Amino acid sequence: MAIGRSQNGACNSASHAVGAGVSRRTMIQAGSIGLLGLGMDNVAALKAADSETTIAPITTAKSVIFIFLSGGLSQIDSFDLKPDAPIETRGEFGPIATQTPGVQVCEHMPMLAARSSKWSLVRTISHPHTGHQQAHTAMLTCRSVLPPGYDQNKPQPTDWPSVASIIGSALPRRNNNLPPAVVLPERLIQSNGRVIPGQFGGMMGGKRDPWFVEASPFNPTSYGAYPEYEFHFMKGRIKDSQIKFQSPNLSLPQGLTRDRLMSRDSLLKGINEQRQYLDSLAKVSSFSQQREAAFSLLTDTSVQKAFDVHGVSPETLDRYGRNSFGWSLIMARQLVETGVNLVQVNLGNDETWDTHWNNFPLLKDCLLPPMDRAVSALLDDLSDSGLLNETLVVMCSEMGRTPRINVLGKQKAGRDHWGMAQTVMFAGGGIPGGVVVGATDRVGAYPINNSQTPENMAATIYNAMGIPDFAAWHDESDRPHHVYSGEPIQFV
Repeated sequence: MAIGRSQNGACNSASHAVGAGVSRRTMIQAGSIGLLGLGMDNVAALKAADSETTIAPITTAKSVIFIFLSGGLSQIDSFDLKPDAPIETRGEFGPIATQTPGVQVCEHMPMLAARSSKWSLVRTISHPHTGHQQAHTAMLTCRSVLPPGYDQNKPQPTDWPSVASIIGSALPRRNNNLPPAVVLPERLIQSNGRVIPGQFGGMMGGKRDPWFVEASPFNPTSYGAYPEYEFHFMKGRIKDSQIKFQSPNLSLPQGLTRDRLMSRDSLLKGINEQRQYLDSLAKVSSFSQQREAAFSLLTDTSVQKAFDVHGVSPETLDRYGRNSFGWSLIMARQLVETGVNLVQVNLGNDETWDTHWNNFPLLKDCLLPPMDRAVSALLDDLSDSGLLNETLVVMCSEMGRTPRINVLGKQKAGRDHWGMAQTVMFAGGGIPGGVVVGATDRVGAYPINNSQTPENMAATIYNAMGIPDFAAWHDESDRPHHVYSGEPIQFV
């Protein structure tokens, strides 16, 4: 398997701190913080604020675990059931009570229901997109408006930067031996090989791409939490023994010592023997930074342990689930414990949650159970270790489902695309538990109060991380862009 930058292999270890008493001009000149490509309408104001100082917001989170359910988790079949709606809307699932009085969720998520005091819901995240690529871009970058020159078929250098890219460059590293932002267990690639836009550095440049841990080999014929819950959309549950979840091999090749790694020739030789991705890191212009990053990945035992999901106890494996969903969230927990600022976890390859066919059997048998188990175990571990207070967990998709089930027949009935309403789960990082923000109409189609946007979701994350609302990020032409274009969501 491989670990590295996604598109051009570039790596940049620079990070920028944000703190109190820093002038706005200093922040802008340093290119210190950016979020989600917010346009050029206020550049003059950014440049004009040269000496004013301000106090950063109170930081409630040190790290973020961003769980992304590619394909679109149906809000009506998970966190926003409509039991009083017509059958063609409400579907086959019934609601169950949670630990929070008056809050119900799907009957196939009993473990999360029992932990509702740890999480809250925003049921009214809305954007206008119904195509997968556009909706992915909107939610991975938290920009509702698509960037100039947008191409749904491939990432562009003019794309908005992803949440992972911004976090990776915005805040000081908590562990210099680890990348600041990691995406696992795979990039989001469609079955035809198209790489989905919105995952990368975009306008910030390839050097700001997050690190992608390719622990799951690309397989366009199977989906879900393999090997326990692997499925095919048309065939249902399947098993493909060829798919293996691979933690990165960070050990030194035989005969290559730590001293030998300090020279360029030995480093390159060792990297070539170990991983092709790290070879590309060592060949960029700033060799000393890349050598330090590569050296740390290969020699630091705490780093090696953070990526190892097979060395945990059998009890831990059972709690999370012995499948790709469980292994991914174990790795995410270990990485934030070791000091990674953001870990994005893609629970499902190639739009796994896009259940146009067999929606109810696939959710019931293959998707909701491993997600319910793995996320619940993650919340338990973070809570028991005291890390939930400083770790913000966010779980979302690119969209929800249409308020009417499609008409492929009872056994194959499924969902269609709907960006106007989805539910996003927040936990930890200063967010109170047991709160539901907003409500949708009787068929789950549109928000009827407290409507929220991807921009507001981003503002919530960045506010929790202590990023001030005057912050700016710089594109590759050194033009500043405002960070905030929304307001933090109020959980009351």
